Amino acid sequence: MTINLNRRTLLKTLGKGSALIGTFAAAGCTSQALLGTNHSGEKGQTNAGWGEEAQAIRDRIQAPRFPARAISITEFGAKTGIENDNTQAIKQAIEHIAELGGGRVVVPAGEFYTGPVHLKSNIDFHIAKGATLHFYPEPERYKPYVFTRWEGTELMGYSPLIYAFEQTNIAITGEGTLEGGGRNDTWWPWKGKWKEAPWGDHPTDNQKFTRDVLREMAEQQVPVHKRVFDHNFLRPPFIQPYRCQNVLIENVTIKNSPFWLVNPVLCQNVTIRGITCNSHGPNSDGCDPECCTDVLIEDCTFDTGDDCIAIKSGRNADGRRVAQPCENILINNCTMKAGHGGIVIGSEISGGVRNLYSQNCVMSSPDLDRGIRIKTNSIRGGHLQNLNYRNISIGQVKDAVVINFYYEEGDVGNFTPVLEDIRIEKLHVVKAKRAFMLRGYPHTPITGVSMKDITIEKVEFDPVVENVGNIKQENIFINGHPFEVTSA
Repeated sequence: MTINLNRRTLLKTLGKGSALIGTFAAAGCTSQALLGTNHSGEKGQTNAGWGEEAQAIRDRIQAPRFPARAISITEFGAKTGIENDNTQAIKQAIEHIAELGGGRVVVPAGEFYTGPVHLKSNIDFHIAKGATLHFYPEPERYKPYVFTRWEGTELMGYSPLIYAFEQTNIAITGEGTLEGGGRNDTWWPWKGKWKEAPWGDHPTDNQKFTRDVLREMAEQQVPVHKRVFDHNFLRPPFIQPYRCQNVLIENVTIKNSPFWLVNPVLCQNVTIRGITCNSHGPNSDGCDPECCTDVLIEDCTFDTGDDCIAIKSGRNADGRRVAQPCENILINNCTMKAGHGGIVIGSEISGGVRNLYSQNCVMSSPDLDRGIRIKTNSIRGGHLQNLNYRNISIGQVKDAVVINFYYEEGDVGNFTPVLEDIRIEKLHVVKAKRAFMLRGYPHTPITGVSMKDITIEKVEFDPVVENVGNIKQENIFINGHPFEVTSA
């Protein structure tokens, strides 16, 4: 039975509110039809009670502003229908507005089709209400290769569907839909064996073959420009701004991604607001900031085949080479449905994470595996510090809280994870198979964690608790009784 929860009835929304722009007129828009494009959200008391640091992060994050000029892709020959490839029309519209100093490029109402879209500085790429921008699921369209990252390792790979490299002031906005074309006969079979998929493992035509070679290259410190594959089965992410500043992704619906949906990498000042992520393919993470600084994720809905939100900072040797933590992250008022995890740290976490503030989120689905999750091991390592969670309401989940040092490879490396100042407060769960899965190492127990005011109404199985040191606990109730976490 699915337990439906309404955030409005469960949580008091704090600091919500945005100065949202009006929807661009879908029909007949021209370069003379100018709109104000100030996306700066009003700053409320979203982080009240968490001290000056959280509020300072909130105050620093400012969504980009754009010149008040706009043009439709139809002015450059774009037409609806799958037979009309609009890649060049979109490219020309972006270049035209960029040459004028920036503004809005509009995809009007209708069904449009394209290959990769590359954004330039000062461009607001606007998907109007009633518009669906389909991306052709044909890998050759996403060449030539670009500088990208795949599961925390840099390479020259397929272009993300929407990509920006070292740009400033970029946005993807609107009430329309971005359709990635991922399904059981396109993109997704590259995963190889996965759940109940009608495909299986093959020697060379799945992502594992390419991935393993790439990871060995990274361990051997092969320069990124030489990490190129003639036969590449690493599916591209949907949206990936790379080394960009002042990024906004707002209100759009993102569906059926080849791989991760929203993946800003090494970006500064990122606002992700009001988006809906709906993709149930393999590795369909909703939002994965990697090595980013000052990130706001709020009022978003995630219904995905993998983690809803996963904070990342590079994998193994490559993550330590780049050596950039993901830091100063605010997650507010989000809804998580299906997914491997609701709010996740890892597993590509070698660069560390610090200063995470997550609150006022609702999660519930029989297909939600974990609520709050930290996953790493002694190959990936990572220094995780000042991670804060409060006012989280979960209806139905398999595991409510997971901290796992044995994810995938386990304890076979030399980079022991370090946890420091991890706080979970005011967590309410209606139904879980297990309350906790906490697995530390015998030589390095889990420490640095405090849990307070946690209620889990119905739990089916005993928790898994291995090698947990002194953690602070206060007011924890499971199945109507006081509970204390102790190692087995």
